[in-house]
Amino acid sequence: MATLRLGDEAPNFTAQTTEGEINFHEWLGNSWGVLFSHPADYTPVCTTELGTVSKYTEEFNKRNTKVMALSVDGLASHKDWIKDINETQATTVNFPIIADEDRKVSGLYDMIHPNADSKHTVRSVFVIGDDKKIKLTITYPASTGRNFDELLRVIDSLQLTQYHSVATPANWNNGDDCVIAPSISSEDAKTKFPKGFKELKPYLRMTPQPNLN
Repeated sequence: MATLRLGDEAPNFTAQTTEGEINFHEWLGNSWGVLFSHPADYTPVCTTELGTVSKYTEEFNKRNTKVMALSVDGLASHKDWIKDINETQATTVNFPIIADEDRKVSGLYDMIHPNADSKHTVRSVFVIGDDKKIKLTITYPASTGRNFDELLRVIDSLQLTQYHSVATPANWNNGDDCVIAPSISSEDAKTKFPKGFKELKPYLRMTPQPNLN
């Protein structure tokens, strides 16, 4: 199928997971979502990744974001592997992992890249908004573990910029100054951004993050 692009609706599916059968869109409800694939169970990098996500539960909750993982291994394998993750990463896996043995979901989301691996999924990440639209896609090779601090940073930016007329500059972190959208005139910006702004160039205006007191 065609590669999913930003702004596309996230394909819906029903799948067996470690937390029972789930309809993806119903499970998301009004939340944001992260769907990410890992190449295989009982692999070292994946073990550290799923352990890290478990430890970040509170951070995802703060952002009204649900997390779901996937691999093409079976349900029994997933459940046994979770025991290893909990033990080695000193955590408790508390999010669903899809058992995608028939490659149905990985096919919908183009998670298998034949030139990298013809059988297993690559490290795909999809951030999905509360409107069920795809907001971000990132693909890592199997050998590189993901940076979940960066993923949280991006979710912060996506949620901020969806609800306010700003963009986030390079290396932005939550609390840093933002860029005023070019569509906002400087005259309107005086009202829209009561904290004020600094005009470096007519097209480059910095303002304190608008959703912070």
